[in-house]
Amino acid sequence: GAQPLALPGYGGSAPAEGFFPAVARLAHALPDGAVLGGWSLGALVALAIAATAPTKVSRLILVAGTASFVRRPGWPAGLEPAVLRQFADAVATDPGAAVARFVKGFNHGDRRDRRVTRALLQTADPLPPPEVLQQGLGWLETVDLRPLLPQLTVPTLICHGAHDPLMPLAAAEALAAAVPDARLAVFADAAHAPFLSDPPAFCARIRDFIDDPSA
Repeated sequence: GAQPLALPGYGGSAPAEGFFPAVARLAHALPDGAVLGGWSLGALVALAIAATAPTKVSRLILVAGTASFVRRPGWPAGLEPAVLRQFADAVATDPGAAVARFVKGFNHGDRRDRRVTRALLQTADPLPPPEVLQQGLGWLETVDLRPLLPQLTVPTLICHGAHDPLMPLAAAEALAAAVPDARLAVFADAAHAPFLSDPPAFCARIRDFIDDPSA
């Protein structure tokens, strides 16, 4: 069955010194040939694992993922860096209130936004230490995995909500175009968390991808 893989600093684990040390630690914990999935920041980490430790991953699933969370030259489909820094300042002042506003905001446009927001906030209770939250936000601002995309050799499924206000659908489309063996699944009524917006449809798409002999 599926086993969760906590990012360093989460679930009581020790933080990592940086993004790629975290990637290496998680890759070491995986068996060879794993089906690896990640959501949002976790998708950024999963993408890096698949590119740098290809024997560890047989299939890759990226949910609300991107190669660069913020906008950069040549990558317009991202968040403005100033917006991310404003959120980091809010987290430093009142982490609980800032995360609650953030989760509510990135579910705006989802047909089931209130239900999805409640479920995510329950999952996020208790929050990790403030320094872990700030480290993750720093990764979102600085990590750019575009140079690694041609190295991806595994079949990749990119799942994205059509109404994601945090990471626009254009980012998923650009990612799908840049990854050699990628397919894009768009969830029409979802925002940033399609797995909670429509679990049956999401799980069916994942099963189809995993069971597809051509993948």
